[in-house]
Amino acid sequence: MSARPNRTDTDTPRRRTLSEILIGPPRDVRDPRVFHSLSLVAFLAWVGLGSDGLSSSCYGPDEAFRALGTHQYLAVFLALMTALTVFVISASYSQTIDLFPTGGGGYLVATRLLGPYFGLISGSALIVDYVLTISMSIASGADAIFSFLPFEWDFVKFWFVLAIVFLMIAMNLRGVKESVLSLLPIFVAFVLMHAWLVGYALISCAFSFPGVVHAAAQQARHGFDTLGFVAVAAIFFRAYSMGGGTYTGIEAVSNGLPILREPRTVTGKRTMIYMALSLAFLAGGILIGYLLENVQAAPGETLNAVLFDRVARQWTFLGVPIGLEIITFTLITEGALLFVAAQTGFIDGPRVLATMANDRWLPRRFSNLSARLVTQDGVLAIGLASFVILLGTHAKVDILVVLYAINVFITFTLSQLGMSVHWIREHKSEPRWRRKLLVNGIGCLFTATILVLTVIFKFDEGGWVTIAITGALITICWAVRRHYRLVTAAVEQIEAAILPKLYEAEKREAPALEPDAPTAAILVSGFNGLGLATLMSVTELFPAEFHNVVFIGVGEVDSALLKGAEDIHELENRLAADLQEYCQLAGDMGMHPELRLGLSPDVVAELRRLCLEVAHEFPHVVFFAGKLIFSNEVEGFIGRFLHNHTALELQGWLQLYGLSLVILPVRVGGVSSPLPPLPPSST
Repeated sequence: MSARPNRTDTDTPRRRTLSEILIGPPRDVRDPRVFHSLSLVAFLAWVGLGSDGLSSSCYGPDEAFRALGTHQYLAVFLALMTALTVFVISASYSQTIDLFPTGGGGYLVATRLLGPYFGLISGSALIVDYVLTISMSIASGADAIFSFLPFEWDFVKFWFVLAIVFLMIAMNLRGVKESVLSLLPIFVAFVLMHAWLVGYALISCAFSFPGVVHAAAQQARHGFDTLGFVAVAAIFFRAYSMGGGTYTGIEAVSNGLPILREPRTVTGKRTMIYMALSLAFLAGGILIGYLLENVQAAPGETLNAVLFDRVARQWTFLGVPIGLEIITFTLITEGALLFVAAQTGFIDGPRVLATMANDRWLPRRFSNLSARLVTQDGVLAIGLASFVILLGTHAKVDILVVLYAINVFITFTLSQLGMSVHWIREHKSEPRWRRKLLVNGIGCLFTATILVLTVIFKFDEGGWVTIAITGALITICWAVRRHYRLVTAAVEQIEAAILPKLYEAEKREAPALEPDAPTAAILVSGFNGLGLATLMSVTELFPAEFHNVVFIGVGEVDSALLKGAEDIHELENRLAADLQEYCQLAGDMGMHPELRLGLSPDVVAELRRLCLEVAHEFPHVVFFAGKLIFSNEVEGFIGRFLHNHTALELQGWLQLYGLSLVILPVRVGGVSSPLPPLPPSST
């Protein structure tokens, strides 16, 4: 038996397809440099993953300050609480990065430390949150940009939002790093302009700040005397919960560790520091700025727009007014960064989908990679779901903000609870367990408090919709996993029934290779019941017909393997060992065995290449593939959606070249249905 290495003809010119022109050329998974080229350093990770958290300063403080109503003096305490919450959650997730250096975020933490069903809840909540992150960010970005445009242009805003969604889908289909690099100038401009204006607002009023704090304390005492402690606390915590969107991007780094540059934990923690410092300064500084500048809501404008107008309207340079231009440019960067923030949803949303798909909570297709090594189905699913949300809410921020920020705190709370449970379990082996438990315990307290408050204050206003959507997704995931488990058990039963028969059969000597002799080429996905049933069916249906048998297998490079070259090599070795097992069985049956293997994110394309190789080498070849046939209740839409149909795709393509592919049915989940009676003769 022999194995031929993969061959690629680099000398033959090849015409580029429309997909390659729009999205980019395919990447070679065997090239070790591809993993380096796909990864992000800390600064780029801050851009791609931190933009969600940083952009929330555009709407989180705004919503919180509006919720204070006439009790704006509470903004001082709200700013301190906001900054403290940012640092507490960031410190908690830094410990998560240490414990889970390969990433996974809230879903993996809850699954590993609390159990699979807690992971299901966390992952489902996170997916819905990322969809809402994209929707909220793009809608808020449009609001910021249209704040300085004439009101007559407002009718264009909705269509502008929908166009941005499709643009970002196309960018992310090209690849993560490409999309981040293209958005880098926007991120830098936002940080510089907002740090300048917010810093100026604080410094210019620095001498009056102690008086403002003293007045706030006096007004708080007066509020306690007139309204009562409970009423004032309710106002404060309602505003605190309405600003919960401020913290929604903090978990993105722990979710996105697989795309960070090695050493990933160091890069991740450095990115987390960048995010925490910038977000705490901007969110807290903006709230204080609202109070110092006595910002009041204005029709058609965000509170940030009003604040920047108060700060910079009168600025001049060499006697030339430049205030309006600076405000306009700042608002443009604000709106544009909110679009960049949607990038976090496009980076981490498909990654969570892929991780859950690998655990069989979702269809396997969500873990498949495109030729650009992108989880294409995940990007499309997240993007189209955001499109539907924006369409249903007509891109209204006041509606989206009610749906937003509930789910992320479900994930936050479960993650911090899981980490706290872990340190209690490991207290004998971890000398610093008390300090680590304190960090995650405080984080759990903060996030659970915000979760409860957010649900209470938002539930009747429409927050129940988010909970209902998440519950529906959890139900779907449970049904998908149940289906996959039933199929796996059935395939294992097939293997257990067939394998002893093959090993007990009479052993014959394998003949020498004769390329011109009749040859069976069997497509297999690994050493499993489907492949064994296909091999047995070929020998039973065509006894002594084939002199040679070629086993063709392709290792599918999915998102779980896109971490390093060593994972690719391990997949290749495992597939080779599986094909050698088939070769041994075929040799004992008296056929000359061969194997051909390949690796690719696109299984069908690689199978086409290998089949053509085999057809050139063996002129009298017939291809065979097994197809799982499910019971009636799952053969419909569910069966079609949850399982690939590689054999059917390949059959039609091979027929164009005059080659035959025979698809052999392998029944799963019940006994074969009896043949129906013959219809009555018409004569």
